[in-house]
Amino acid sequence: MAPVRERAVVRYTDASGLSTALRGAEVLFVYDFLTRALPGAWHAADALRWIHMGSTGVDPVMFPEVRAGDVVVTNTRGLFDSAIAEYVLGQILCFAKDLPGSLRLQQSGVWRHRESERISGATVLIVGTGPIGRAIARLLRAAGMTVRAVGRRARAEDPDFGTVGVDLHAELPGADYVVAIAPLTPQTRNMFDARAFAAMKPHARFVNVGRGELVVTDDLVAALRDGSIAGAALDVVDPEPLPARHPLWQLPNVMITPHNSGDFMGWRGGIVTAFVENFENWIADRPLDNVVDKELGYVPG
Repeated sequence: MAPVRERAVVRYTDASGLSTALRGAEVLFVYDFLTRALPGAWHAADALRWIHMGSTGVDPVMFPEVRAGDVVVTNTRGLFDSAIAEYVLGQILCFAKDLPGSLRLQQSGVWRHRESERISGATVLIVGTGPIGRAIARLLRAAGMTVRAVGRRARAEDPDFGTVGVDLHAELPGADYVVAIAPLTPQTRNMFDARAFAAMKPHARFVNVGRGELVVTDDLVAALRDGSIAGAALDVVDPEPLPARHPLWQLPNVMITPHNSGDFMGWRGGIVTAFVENFENWIADRPLDNVVDKELGYVPG
């Protein structure tokens, strides 16, 4: 942050002091990108012109006053793409090779020969066609998987996704794995509900690296319990953090991680560097990188 401190008065705060820190501030760097504190402090934003999110997702700051106002919102697009793609491939391999089952047998001292699945030739449906979705698609294609996608615009012969459809429920029955990486918007909230899970193959696995609120959690639990789908890997959940007694913890066909799929070693410095680089654009009156379309709720293109 040294280049910023040389050119601006920098205030550091947590959620409790946000209202005080916002008064007179022109720029807000949301380092704690999961915080929900900004709506409650918005009354103090009397000079704010730019909000930079330290994450790709911007849903915590997409409340009505921001959407309707003139404040520019940017994000840290691109930093987490490869790490999240690696996480998705890792979880798919865990399912196919039943690595959690092998670990349980090892911990019990049991030597039991078993067969495993191949991922080469399996079909994966990626729901969300932004840069992270593309990184996932490229890595899974390299592993021999057949990739399709669902996005806002239908197209054929996409270099990463192959075919992109727009009807989620029409695409789900053809997938062996479904990966959710769509941004959280009013249109995508609760898109994975009982109807969606019923459309999936009984042997399909669901991987969520987008937002927990993309999913109706009770419907997911029901689908896992009744065999509508074979398993789920969840880096994000709703609610988050997941309560200790939540049924998802107890299901043997579920793998849960604490919203860290993109958190490679060094990511904290990476989000600061991304902000500093964009701050240089701000000071020089150049166009900012990664400007969010506030109507869409994400960076288009």
